[in-house]
Amino acid sequence: MPLAGFLPCSSLILRHHSPLLLSFLSKTLSFPLLRHSRHYAHRPLSSSSSSSSSLRHNIKHHHRTMTTTTTTTTNPNPNPNPRPRKKSRNDSPEYLLRHRLGLCSRDADLDEALRLYDAARADSVPLSLDHYNPLLYLCALGASSTPSRGFEIYDQMLRDGVAPNEATFTSLARIAAVEEKPELAFDLVRKMQSLDIPPRLRSYGPALFGFCKKGDFLNAHEVENHMEANGIVPEESELAALLKVNADSERGEDVYRVLQRMRGLVRRVTEETAGTVEEWFRSDAAEGVGVEEWDEGKVREGVRKGGGGWHGVGWLGKGRWNVGRSEMDGDGVCRTCGEKLVCIDIDPVETREFASSLANLACQREVRTDFVGFQEWLDRHGPFDAVVDGANVGLYSQHNFSFFQLNSVVNGLRQMSPSKKLPLVILHSRRVKGGPADTPNNKRLIESWRRAGSLYTTPNGSNDDWYWLYAAVSCGSLLVTNDEMRDHLFELLGTSFFPRWKEKHQVRLTYGKHGKQGPNFHMPPPYSIVIQESERGSWHIPTVSGDDIETPRQWVCATRDANAVSYSSCAKLAHIAS
Repeated sequence: MPLAGFLPCSSLILRHHSPLLLSFLSKTLSFPLLRHSRHYAHRPLSSSSSSSSSLRHNIKHHHRTMTTTTTTTTNPNPNPNPRPRKKSRNDSPEYLLRHRLGLCSRDADLDEALRLYDAARADSVPLSLDHYNPLLYLCALGASSTPSRGFEIYDQMLRDGVAPNEATFTSLARIAAVEEKPELAFDLVRKMQSLDIPPRLRSYGPALFGFCKKGDFLNAHEVENHMEANGIVPEESELAALLKVNADSERGEDVYRVLQRMRGLVRRVTEETAGTVEEWFRSDAAEGVGVEEWDEGKVREGVRKGGGGWHGVGWLGKGRWNVGRSEMDGDGVCRTCGEKLVCIDIDPVETREFASSLANLACQREVRTDFVGFQEWLDRHGPFDAVVDGANVGLYSQHNFSFFQLNSVVNGLRQMSPSKKLPLVILHSRRVKGGPADTPNNKRLIESWRRAGSLYTTPNGSNDDWYWLYAAVSCGSLLVTNDEMRDHLFELLGTSFFPRWKEKHQVRLTYGKHGKQGPNFHMPPPYSIVIQESERGSWHIPTVSGDDIETPRQWVCATRDANAVSYSSCAKLAHIAS
Protein backbone atom coordinates (compact mmCIF):
# COMPACT_ATOMS: atom_id res chain seq x y z
CA MET A 1 0.00 0.00 0.00
CA PRO A 2 1.41 3.50 -0.80
CA LEU A 3 2.74 5.38 2.18
CA ALA A 4 0.67 8.42 1.21
CA GLY A 5 -2.47 6.50 2.03
CA PHE A 6 -1.42 6.36 5.66
CA LEU A 7 -0.78 10.07 6.18
CA PRO A 8 -4.07 11.96 6.83
CA CYS A 9 -3.40 12.03 10.58
CA SER A 10 0.12 13.34 10.11
CA SER A 11 -0.09 15.63 7.08
CA LEU A 12 -0.58 18.78 9.12
CA ILE A 13 2.69 18.11 10.92
CA LEU A 14 4.64 17.05 7.87
CA ARG A 15 3.82 20.01 5.64
CA HIS A 16 5.30 22.41 8.20
CA HIS A 17 8.73 20.77 8.05
CA SER A 18 11.46 20.88 5.47
CA PRO A 19 12.07 18.27 2.75
CA LEU A 20 15.00 17.00 4.84
CA LEU A 21 12.64 16.00 7.65
CA LEU A 22 10.30 14.40 5.10
CA SER A 23 13.22 12.31 3.94
CA PHE A 24 14.06 11.54 7.57
CA LEU A 25 10.49 10.41 8.22
CA SER A 26 10.31 8.35 5.05
CA LYS A 27 13.34 6.40 6.19
CA THR A 28 11.98 5.85 9.68
CA LEU A 29 8.41 4.88 8.62
CA SER A 30 5.23 6.89 9.01
CA PHE A 31 3.52 7.20 12.39
CA PRO A 32 0.48 4.95 11.85
CA LEU A 33 2.73 2.24 10.46
CA LEU A 34 4.71 2.22 13.70
CA ARG A 35 1.58 1.98 15.76
CA HIS A 36 -0.31 -0.61 13.77
CA SER A 37 2.02 -2.81 11.75
CA ARG A 38 4.83 -4.96 13.06
CA HIS A 39 5.43 -6.09 9.49
CA TYR A 40 6.32 -2.62 8.29
CA ALA A 41 8.17 -1.70 11.48
CA HIS A 42 10.78 -4.36 10.79
CA ARG A 43 11.11 -3.96 7.01
CA PRO A 44 14.48 -2.73 5.70
CA LEU A 45 14.60 1.04 5.50
CA SER A 46 15.16 2.56 2.07
CA SER A 47 17.68 5.37 1.84
CA SER A 48 17.44 6.13 -1.88
CA SER A 49 16.83 9.74 -2.88
CA SER A 50 14.23 8.61 -5.42
CA SER A 51 12.14 7.07 -2.64
CA SER A 52 12.31 10.28 -0.64
CA SER A 53 11.37 12.36 -3.66
CA SER A 54 8.50 10.03 -4.46
CA LEU A 55 7.26 10.24 -0.88
CA ARG A 56 7.34 14.03 -0.91
CA HIS A 57 5.41 13.99 -4.20
CA ASN A 58 2.82 11.61 -2.78
CA ILE A 59 2.41 13.72 0.37
CA LYS A 60 1.81 16.91 -1.67
CA HIS A 61 -0.54 15.12 -4.06
CA HIS A 62 -2.41 13.56 -1.16
CA HIS A 63 -2.79 16.93 0.57
CA ARG A 64 -4.17 18.58 -2.60
CA THR A 65 -6.58 15.71 -3.08
CA MET A 66 -7.77 15.91 0.51
CA THR A 67 -8.25 19.69 0.25
CA THR A 68 -10.25 19.36 -2.99
CA THR A 69 -12.35 16.55 -1.59
CA THR A 70 -13.08 18.51 1.55
CA THR A 71 -14.42 21.51 -0.39
CA THR A 72 -16.57 19.54 -2.88
CA THR A 73 -17.94 16.63 -0.89
CA THR A 74 -21.13 17.07 1.11
CA ASN A 75 -21.10 15.55 4.53
CA PRO A 76 -24.17 13.28 4.89
CA ASN A 77 -24.23 13.90 8.64
CA PRO A 78 -23.27 17.56 9.10
CA ASN A 79 -22.15 18.61 12.53
CA PRO A 80 -22.77 22.29 13.25
CA ASN A 81 -20.11 22.33 15.97
CA PRO A 82 -17.22 20.18 14.76
CA ARG A 83 -14.62 19.51 17.44
CA PRO A 84 -11.03 20.11 16.32
CA ARG A 85 -8.90 16.99 16.26
CA LYS A 86 -6.31 16.84 19.05
CA LYS A 87 -2.77 16.29 17.90
CA SER A 88 -1.53 13.02 19.36
CA ARG A 89 1.74 13.04 21.26
CA ASN A 90 2.65 9.92 19.28
CA ASP A 91 2.48 11.92 16.05
CA SER A 92 5.37 14.22 16.97
CA PRO A 93 8.83 13.91 15.41
CA GLU A 94 10.27 13.81 18.95
CA TYR A 95 8.23 10.73 19.84
CA LEU A 96 9.05 9.03 16.56
CA LEU A 97 12.76 9.66 17.04
CA ARG A 98 12.62 8.30 20.59
CA HIS A 99 10.85 5.17 19.38
CA ARG A 100 13.34 4.54 16.60
CA LEU A 101 16.33 5.12 18.89
CA GLY A 102 14.83 2.55 21.25
CA LEU A 103 14.77 0.03 18.41
CA CYS A 104 18.38 0.90 17.60
CA SER A 105 19.36 0.26 21.23
CA ARG A 106 17.60 -3.07 21.14
CA ASP A 107 19.40 -4.06 17.93
CA ALA A 108 22.75 -2.41 18.87
CA ASP A 109 22.53 -0.47 15.60
CA LEU A 110 24.85 2.51 16.14
CA ASP A 111 25.06 3.52 12.46
CA GLU A 112 21.29 3.90 12.14
CA ALA A 113 21.08 5.78 15.44
CA LEU A 114 23.71 8.29 14.32
CA ARG A 115 21.91 8.74 11.01
CA LEU A 116 18.67 9.48 12.83
CA TYR A 117 20.47 11.88 15.16
CA ASP A 118 22.12 13.79 12.32
CA ALA A 119 18.81 14.12 10.44
CA ALA A 120 17.02 15.34 13.57
CA ARG A 121 19.74 17.92 14.30
CA ALA A 122 19.62 19.19 10.73
CA ASP A 123 15.88 19.73 10.98
CA SER A 124 15.98 21.25 14.50
CA VAL A 125 13.97 18.48 16.15
CA PRO A 126 14.17 19.21 19.92
CA LEU A 127 16.03 16.45 21.78
CA SER A 128 15.65 15.37 25.40
CA LEU A 129 17.48 13.07 27.82
CA ASP A 130 15.43 10.18 26.42
CA HIS A 131 17.07 10.79 23.04
CA TYR A 132 20.61 11.49 24.20
CA ASN A 133 21.04 8.54 26.59
CA PRO A 134 20.29 5.81 24.00
CA LEU A 135 22.71 7.53 21.63
CA LEU A 136 25.48 7.61 24.24
CA TYR A 137 24.75 4.01 25.23
CA LEU A 138 25.19 2.91 21.60
CA CYS A 139 28.33 5.02 21.23
CA ALA A 140 29.75 3.17 24.25
CA LEU A 141 29.09 -0.15 22.52
CA GLY A 142 30.86 0.99 19.37
CA ALA A 143 33.34 3.38 20.95
CA SER A 144 36.35 1.79 19.29
CA SER A 145 35.10 2.96 15.89
CA THR A 146 33.41 6.23 16.84
CA PRO A 147 35.02 7.53 20.03
CA SER A 148 34.68 11.22 19.20
CA ARG A 149 30.97 11.05 18.40
CA GLY A 150 30.02 10.18 21.97
CA PHE A 151 31.68 13.22 23.52
CA GLU A 152 30.53 15.39 20.61
CA ILE A 153 26.93 14.35 21.33
CA TYR A 154 27.45 14.98 25.05
CA ASP A 155 28.75 18.50 24.34
CA GLN A 156 25.69 19.20 22.20
CA MET A 157 23.49 17.86 24.98
CA LEU A 158 24.96 20.41 27.40
CA ARG A 159 24.55 23.22 24.84
CA ASP A 160 20.88 22.22 24.55
CA GLY A 161 20.52 22.63 28.30
CA VAL A 162 19.68 18.95 28.89
CA ALA A 163 20.82 17.86 32.37
CA PRO A 164 22.76 14.54 32.39
CA ASN A 165 22.03 11.71 34.82
CA GLU A 166 23.88 8.65 36.10
CA ALA A 167 23.23 6.68 32.89
CA THR A 168 24.75 9.54 30.85
CA PHE A 169 27.99 9.55 32.82
CA THR A 170 28.22 5.75 32.89
CA SER A 171 28.02 5.61 29.08
CA LEU A 172 30.68 8.33 28.79
CA ALA A 173 32.91 6.43 31.24
CA ARG A 174 32.54 3.29 29.14
CA ILE A 175 33.52 5.22 26.02
CA ALA A 176 36.60 6.51 27.86
CA ALA A 177 37.49 2.98 29.02
CA VAL A 178 37.27 1.55 25.50
CA GLU A 179 39.65 4.32 24.44
CA GLU A 180 41.90 3.06 27.27
CA LYS A 181 41.50 6.29 29.24
CA PRO A 182 40.57 5.08 32.76
CA GLU A 183 41.72 8.42 34.21
CA LEU A 184 38.98 10.17 32.23
CA ALA A 185 36.46 7.51 33.30
CA PHE A 186 37.34 8.17 36.96
CA ASP A 187 37.13 11.96 36.42
CA LEU A 188 33.58 11.45 35.16
CA VAL A 189 32.65 9.68 38.42
CA ARG A 190 34.01 12.65 40.35
CA LYS A 191 32.03 14.98 38.07
CA MET A 192 28.87 13.08 38.98
CA GLN A 193 29.52 13.75 42.63
CA SER A 194 30.03 17.47 42.00
CA LEU A 195 26.56 17.50 40.39
CA ASP A 196 25.01 15.59 43.33
CA ILE A 197 24.39 12.52 41.13
CA PRO A 198 25.04 9.40 43.26
CA PRO A 199 27.34 6.99 41.39
CA ARG A 200 26.47 3.30 41.18
CA LEU A 201 28.64 0.21 40.95
CA ARG A 202 28.44 0.27 37.15
CA SER A 203 29.65 3.88 37.18
CA TYR A 204 32.98 2.81 38.72
CA GLY A 205 33.49 -0.28 36.55
CA PRO A 206 35.08 1.42 33.51
CA ALA A 207 37.72 3.18 35.63
CA LEU A 208 38.43 0.20 37.92
CA PHE A 209 38.70 -2.39 35.16
CA GLY A 210 40.69 0.04 33.02
CA PHE A 211 43.33 0.63 35.71
CA CYS A 212 43.51 -3.09 36.51
CA LYS A 213 43.97 -3.93 32.85
CA LYS A 214 46.89 -1.49 32.68
CA GLY A 215 48.41 -2.97 35.84
CA ASP A 216 48.00 0.39 37.60
CA PHE A 217 47.35 -0.93 41.12
CA LEU A 218 47.77 2.49 42.79
CA ASN A 219 44.93 4.11 40.84
CA ALA A 220 42.91 0.89 41.10
CA HIS A 221 43.18 1.17 44.89
CA GLU A 222 42.13 4.81 44.71
CA VAL A 223 38.98 3.80 42.85
CA GLU A 224 38.38 1.02 45.40
CA ASN A 225 38.69 3.51 48.26
CA HIS A 226 36.40 5.98 46.49
CA MET A 227 33.79 3.24 46.12
CA GLU A 228 34.03 2.34 49.79
CA ALA A 229 33.72 5.99 50.86
CA ASN A 230 30.49 6.23 48.86
CA GLY A 231 29.01 3.00 50.17
CA ILE A 232 29.40 1.09 46.89
CA VAL A 233 29.93 -2.64 47.51
CA PRO A 234 32.00 -4.47 44.87
CA GLU A 235 30.89 -7.79 43.41
CA GLU A 236 32.98 -10.75 42.32
CA SER A 237 34.10 -9.28 38.98
CA GLU A 238 35.46 -6.13 40.64
CA LEU A 239 37.19 -8.07 43.42
CA ALA A 240 38.64 -10.56 40.93
CA ALA A 241 40.14 -7.66 38.91
CA LEU A 242 41.68 -6.21 42.09
CA LEU A 243 42.99 -9.63 43.06
CA LYS A 244 44.69 -10.11 39.70
CA VAL A 245 46.29 -6.65 39.51
CA ASN A 246 47.76 -7.10 42.99
CA ALA A 247 48.90 -10.65 42.29
CA ASP A 248 50.53 -9.59 39.02
CA SER A 249 52.23 -6.73 40.88
CA GLU A 250 53.43 -9.19 43.57
CA ARG A 251 51.70 -7.19 46.30
CA GLY A 252 51.13 -10.04 48.74
CA GLU A 253 49.51 -8.02 51.54
CA ASP A 254 46.95 -6.53 49.17
CA VAL A 255 46.21 -9.99 47.75
CA TYR A 256 45.52 -11.10 51.34
CA ARG A 257 43.26 -8.09 51.95
CA VAL A 258 41.26 -8.63 48.75
CA LEU A 259 40.86 -12.35 49.50
CA GLN A 260 39.40 -11.42 52.88
CA ARG A 261 36.96 -9.01 51.21
CA MET A 262 36.03 -11.75 48.77
CA ARG A 263 35.44 -14.14 51.69
CA GLY A 264 32.95 -11.73 53.24
CA LEU A 265 31.18 -10.56 50.07
CA VAL A 266 31.31 -13.41 47.55
CA ARG A 267 31.66 -16.63 49.58
CA ARG A 268 32.09 -18.91 46.50
CA VAL A 269 33.78 -18.06 43.21
CA THR A 270 33.46 -18.68 39.49
CA GLU A 271 35.94 -20.79 37.56
CA GLU A 272 37.66 -17.69 36.18
CA THR A 273 38.23 -16.26 39.66
CA ALA A 274 39.36 -19.67 40.94
CA GLY A 275 41.98 -19.71 38.18
CA THR A 276 43.29 -16.30 39.32
CA VAL A 277 43.52 -17.59 42.91
CA GLU A 278 45.44 -20.69 41.81
CA GLU A 279 47.87 -18.60 39.75
CA TRP A 280 48.64 -16.49 42.82
CA PHE A 281 49.34 -19.44 45.12
CA ARG A 282 51.62 -21.04 42.51
CA SER A 283 53.65 -17.86 42.00
CA ASP A 284 57.12 -17.14 43.35
CA ALA A 285 55.73 -14.05 45.10
CA ALA A 286 53.28 -16.18 47.09
CA GLU A 287 56.07 -18.53 48.11
CA GLY A 288 58.04 -15.71 49.68
CA VAL A 289 55.26 -13.85 51.47
CA GLY A 290 54.37 -14.60 55.10
CA VAL A 291 55.92 -14.97 58.55
CA GLU A 292 57.90 -17.92 59.87
CA GLU A 293 56.87 -17.39 63.47
CA TRP A 294 53.53 -16.08 64.71
CA ASP A 295 51.56 -15.59 67.89
CA GLU A 296 49.20 -18.57 68.07
CA GLY A 297 47.15 -16.86 70.79
CA LYS A 298 46.58 -13.85 68.53
CA VAL A 299 45.51 -16.15 65.71
CA ARG A 300 43.01 -18.00 67.93
CA GLU A 301 41.64 -14.69 69.20
CA GLY A 302 41.18 -13.54 65.60
CA VAL A 303 39.25 -16.71 64.81
CA ARG A 304 37.04 -16.23 67.87
CA LYS A 305 36.23 -12.61 67.09
CA GLY A 306 35.61 -13.39 63.42
CA GLY A 307 33.04 -16.09 64.22
CA GLY A 308 35.19 -18.91 62.85
CA GLY A 309 36.69 -19.76 59.50
CA TRP A 310 39.29 -16.97 59.35
CA HIS A 311 41.62 -14.97 61.55
CA GLY A 312 42.77 -11.99 59.44
CA VAL A 313 46.25 -11.89 61.00
CA GLY A 314 48.06 -12.33 57.66
CA TRP A 315 49.93 -15.00 55.70
CA LEU A 316 51.24 -17.70 58.04
CA GLY A 317 54.45 -19.53 57.13
CA LYS A 318 56.70 -19.33 54.11
CA GLY A 319 57.56 -21.67 51.30
CA ARG A 320 55.92 -23.29 48.31
CA TRP A 321 52.16 -23.76 48.36
CA ASN A 322 50.52 -27.03 47.38
CA VAL A 323 47.60 -25.99 45.17
CA GLY A 324 44.89 -28.07 43.57
CA ARG A 325 41.21 -28.90 43.38
CA SER A 326 39.60 -30.93 46.12
CA GLU A 327 36.29 -32.11 47.57
CA MET A 328 34.96 -32.32 51.12
CA ASP A 329 33.70 -35.52 52.68
CA GLY A 330 30.44 -35.64 54.62
CA ASP A 331 32.09 -34.27 57.75
CA GLY A 332 33.77 -31.36 55.97
CA VAL A 333 37.26 -32.89 55.85
CA CYS A 334 39.31 -31.94 52.79
CA ARG A 335 40.12 -35.08 50.78
CA THR A 336 43.45 -33.53 49.70
CA CYS A 337 45.04 -32.01 52.81
CA GLY A 338 42.92 -33.63 55.56
CA GLU A 339 42.00 -30.31 57.18
CA LYS A 340 38.48 -30.03 58.60
CA LEU A 341 36.37 -27.03 57.68
CA VAL A 342 34.32 -25.27 60.32
CA CYS A 343 30.67 -24.33 60.63
CA ILE A 344 30.36 -20.57 61.06
CA ASP A 345 27.60 -19.56 63.43
CA ILE A 346 24.81 -17.17 62.47
CA ASP A 347 24.13 -14.30 64.84
CA PRO A 348 20.65 -14.75 66.43
CA VAL A 349 20.13 -10.99 66.26
CA GLU A 350 20.72 -11.13 62.49
CA THR A 351 18.11 -13.88 62.24
CA ARG A 352 15.48 -11.85 64.08
CA GLU A 353 16.19 -8.77 61.99
CA PHE A 354 15.97 -10.80 58.79
CA ALA A 355 12.65 -12.34 59.83
CA SER A 356 11.29 -8.87 60.55
CA SER A 357 12.41 -7.44 57.20
CA LEU A 358 11.04 -10.52 55.44
CA ALA A 359 7.64 -10.01 57.08
CA ASN A 360 7.59 -6.33 56.10
CA LEU A 361 8.41 -7.17 52.50
CA ALA A 362 5.79 -9.94 52.41
CA CYS A 363 3.14 -7.53 53.72
CA GLN A 364 3.97 -5.17 50.85
CA ARG A 365 3.69 -7.94 48.26
CA GLU A 366 0.79 -9.93 49.73
CA VAL A 367 -2.59 -8.83 51.07
CA ARG A 368 -1.48 -7.47 54.43
CA THR A 369 -4.35 -8.96 56.44
CA ASP A 370 -3.65 -12.42 54.96
CA PHE A 371 0.01 -12.41 55.96
CA VAL A 372 -0.60 -10.87 59.38
CA GLY A 373 -3.20 -13.60 59.94
CA PHE A 374 -0.56 -16.20 59.07
CA GLN A 375 1.89 -14.67 61.58
CA GLU A 376 -0.76 -14.88 64.29
CA TRP A 377 -1.56 -18.50 63.33
CA LEU A 378 2.15 -19.34 63.50
CA ASP A 379 2.44 -17.81 66.97
CA ARG A 380 -0.39 -20.08 68.16
CA HIS A 381 0.77 -23.33 66.53
CA GLY A 382 4.55 -22.97 66.33
CA PRO A 383 7.41 -23.37 66.60
CA PHE A 384 8.14 -26.26 64.24
CA ASP A 385 11.29 -28.31 63.80
CA ALA A 386 10.83 -28.33 60.02
CA VAL A 387 8.79 -26.51 57.37
CA VAL A 388 7.83 -28.20 54.09
CA ASP A 389 7.34 -26.43 50.76
CA GLY A 390 4.34 -28.62 49.97
CA ALA A 391 3.99 -27.77 46.27
CA ASN A 392 7.68 -28.38 45.55
CA VAL A 393 7.68 -31.73 47.37
CA GLY A 394 4.33 -32.97 46.01
CA LEU A 395 5.32 -32.20 42.41
CA TYR A 396 8.90 -33.47 42.60
CA SER A 397 9.41 -35.69 39.50
CA GLN A 398 5.62 -35.89 39.13
CA HIS A 399 3.18 -34.73 36.46
CA ASN A 400 0.35 -34.62 38.98
CA PHE A 401 0.49 -33.55 42.59
CA SER A 402 1.25 -36.52 44.86
CA PHE A 403 -0.08 -36.48 48.42
CA PHE A 404 1.51 -39.90 48.92
CA GLN A 405 4.94 -38.42 48.16
CA LEU A 406 4.29 -35.41 50.40
CA ASN A 407 3.12 -37.65 53.24
CA SER A 408 6.26 -39.81 52.99
CA VAL A 409 8.35 -36.66 53.56
CA VAL A 410 6.14 -35.52 56.47
CA ASN A 411 6.44 -38.92 58.18
CA GLY A 412 10.19 -39.08 57.55
CA LEU A 413 10.71 -35.65 59.13
CA ARG A 414 8.54 -36.62 62.11
CA GLN A 415 10.74 -39.63 62.77
CA MET A 416 13.86 -37.46 62.60
CA SER A 417 12.45 -34.77 64.88
CA PRO A 418 13.67 -34.83 68.50
CA SER A 419 10.16 -33.84 69.63
CA LYS A 420 8.44 -36.25 67.16
CA LYS A 421 6.26 -33.31 66.15
CA LEU A 422 4.81 -33.10 62.65
CA PRO A 423 6.48 -30.53 60.40
CA LEU A 424 4.55 -27.53 59.12
CA VAL A 425 3.22 -28.09 55.59
CA ILE A 426 2.54 -24.97 53.51
CA LEU A 427 0.15 -25.52 50.60
CA HIS A 428 -1.76 -23.15 48.37
CA SER A 429 -5.53 -23.37 48.85
CA ARG A 430 -6.01 -24.70 45.31
CA ARG A 431 -4.00 -27.81 46.25
CA VAL A 432 -6.50 -28.88 48.92
CA LYS A 433 -9.60 -28.59 46.74
CA GLY A 434 -10.40 -30.62 43.66
CA GLY A 435 -8.24 -33.09 41.75
CA PRO A 436 -6.10 -35.42 43.91
CA ALA A 437 -7.28 -33.66 47.08
CA ASP A 438 -10.81 -35.03 46.60
CA THR A 439 -9.93 -38.72 46.89
CA PRO A 440 -11.10 -40.24 50.21
CA ASN A 441 -7.60 -41.12 51.42
CA ASN A 442 -6.23 -37.68 50.65
CA LYS A 443 -9.22 -35.98 52.27
CA ARG A 444 -8.56 -37.89 55.47
CA LEU A 445 -4.85 -37.05 55.29
CA ILE A 446 -5.50 -33.32 54.81
CA GLU A 447 -7.98 -33.30 57.67
CA SER A 448 -5.54 -35.08 59.99
CA TRP A 449 -2.90 -32.43 59.27
CA ARG A 450 -5.44 -29.69 59.96
CA ARG A 451 -6.45 -31.20 63.31
CA ALA A 452 -2.77 -31.50 64.29
CA GLY A 453 -2.20 -27.82 63.48
CA SER A 454 0.51 -28.72 60.97
CA LEU A 455 -1.10 -27.54 57.72
CA TYR A 456 -1.48 -23.96 56.58
CA THR A 457 -3.18 -23.18 53.27
CA THR A 458 -2.34 -19.87 51.66
CA PRO A 459 -5.22 -17.85 50.15
CA ASN A 460 -6.07 -17.40 46.47
CA GLY A 461 -3.78 -14.94 44.73
CA SER A 462 -0.96 -15.41 47.21
CA ASN A 463 2.61 -16.57 46.65
CA ASP A 464 3.22 -19.38 49.13
CA ASP A 465 7.00 -18.84 48.94
CA TRP A 466 6.66 -15.91 51.37
CA TYR A 467 4.84 -18.13 53.88
CA TRP A 468 7.17 -21.13 54.02
CA LEU A 469 10.29 -18.97 54.01
CA TYR A 470 9.05 -16.72 56.81
CA ALA A 471 7.92 -19.74 58.87
CA ALA A 472 11.32 -21.45 58.57
CA VAL A 473 13.29 -18.28 59.40
CA SER A 474 11.13 -17.21 62.34
CA CYS A 475 11.05 -20.75 63.82
CA GLY A 476 14.76 -21.33 63.20
CA SER A 477 13.77 -24.62 61.61
CA LEU A 478 14.84 -26.78 58.70
CA LEU A 479 13.28 -25.94 55.32
CA VAL A 480 12.51 -28.89 53.05
CA THR A 481 12.49 -27.85 49.38
CA ASN A 482 14.46 -28.42 46.20
CA ASP A 483 13.71 -24.84 45.15
CA GLU A 484 17.08 -23.14 44.61
CA MET A 485 15.49 -19.85 45.69
CA ARG A 486 17.12 -17.78 42.97
CA ASP A 487 14.12 -16.10 41.35
CA HIS A 488 12.96 -12.49 41.60
CA LEU A 489 11.25 -12.92 44.95
CA PHE A 490 14.49 -13.94 46.67
CA GLU A 491 16.47 -11.23 44.88
CA LEU A 492 14.18 -8.73 46.60
CA LEU A 493 15.67 -9.75 49.94
CA GLY A 494 18.89 -7.99 48.94
CA THR A 495 20.97 -9.19 51.89
CA SER A 496 24.06 -11.33 52.39
CA PHE A 497 22.33 -13.02 55.32
CA PHE A 498 19.95 -15.09 53.16
CA PRO A 499 22.55 -17.34 51.43
CA ARG A 500 24.18 -17.99 54.82
CA TRP A 501 20.83 -18.91 56.38
CA LYS A 502 19.84 -21.07 53.39
CA GLU A 503 23.12 -22.98 53.57
CA LYS A 504 22.48 -24.00 57.18
CA HIS A 505 18.73 -24.70 56.98
CA GLN A 506 17.77 -26.05 53.55
CA VAL A 507 17.10 -29.80 53.26
CA ARG A 508 16.94 -31.15 49.72
CA LEU A 509 15.36 -34.39 48.52
CA THR A 510 15.96 -37.25 46.16
CA TYR A 511 13.87 -40.41 45.76
CA GLY A 512 14.58 -43.98 44.88
CA LYS A 513 13.32 -45.38 41.59
CA HIS A 514 9.59 -44.68 41.24
CA GLY A 515 9.62 -43.41 44.83
CA LYS A 516 9.51 -46.95 46.23
CA GLN A 517 12.52 -46.46 48.48
CA GLY A 518 11.10 -43.34 50.06
CA PRO A 519 12.73 -39.92 50.28
CA ASN A 520 16.43 -39.35 50.87
CA PHE A 521 17.03 -36.23 52.96
CA HIS A 522 20.16 -34.27 52.07
CA MET A 523 20.80 -32.35 55.25
CA PRO A 524 22.71 -29.05 55.46
CA PRO A 525 26.48 -29.66 55.52
CA PRO A 526 28.20 -29.61 58.94
CA TYR A 527 30.53 -26.90 57.63
CA SER A 528 30.09 -23.51 55.94
CA ILE A 529 30.47 -23.28 52.18
CA VAL A 530 32.52 -20.12 52.25
CA ILE A 531 36.16 -19.15 51.74
CA GLN A 532 37.97 -20.39 54.84
CA GLU A 533 41.38 -19.56 56.30
CA SER A 534 42.61 -21.97 58.95
CA GLU A 535 44.66 -21.38 62.08
CA ARG A 536 47.55 -23.18 60.34
CA GLY A 537 47.42 -20.72 57.42
CA SER A 538 45.86 -22.92 54.74
CA TRP A 539 43.07 -21.70 52.44
CA HIS A 540 40.01 -23.42 50.98
CA ILE A 541 37.99 -21.54 48.35
CA PRO A 542 34.65 -23.03 47.21
CA THR A 543 33.73 -22.72 43.53
CA VAL A 544 30.31 -22.68 41.92
CA SER A 545 31.10 -25.98 40.19
CA GLY A 546 29.14 -28.98 41.43
CA ASP A 547 26.72 -29.10 44.37
CA ASP A 548 23.67 -30.45 42.55
CA ILE A 549 23.23 -33.24 45.16
CA GLU A 550 24.84 -35.81 42.89
CA THR A 551 28.03 -33.87 42.00
CA PRO A 552 30.40 -32.80 44.81
CA ARG A 553 31.39 -29.15 44.96
CA GLN A 554 34.91 -28.33 43.82
CA TRP A 555 37.23 -26.39 46.16
CA VAL A 556 40.60 -24.74 45.61
CA CYS A 557 42.89 -26.14 48.31
CA ALA A 558 46.09 -24.20 49.08
CA THR A 559 48.36 -25.40 51.90
CA ARG A 560 52.03 -25.02 52.66
CA ASP A 561 54.29 -28.03 53.09
CA ALA A 562 54.04 -29.34 56.62
CA ASN A 563 57.81 -29.02 57.08
CA ALA A 564 58.13 -25.60 55.42
CA VAL A 565 58.39 -23.62 58.66
CA SER A 566 60.61 -26.06 60.54
CA TYR A 567 62.84 -26.49 57.46
CA SER A 568 63.28 -22.73 57.14
CA SER A 569 64.13 -22.44 60.83
CA CYS A 570 66.70 -25.27 60.61
CA ALA A 571 68.30 -23.72 57.55
CA LYS A 572 68.54 -20.40 59.35
CA LEU A 573 70.20 -22.02 62.39
CA ALA A 574 72.60 -23.94 60.15
CA HIS A 575 73.60 -20.71 58.45
CA ILE A 576 74.26 -19.03 61.80
CA ALA A 577 76.30 -22.02 63.03
CA SER A 578 78.47 -21.98 59.95
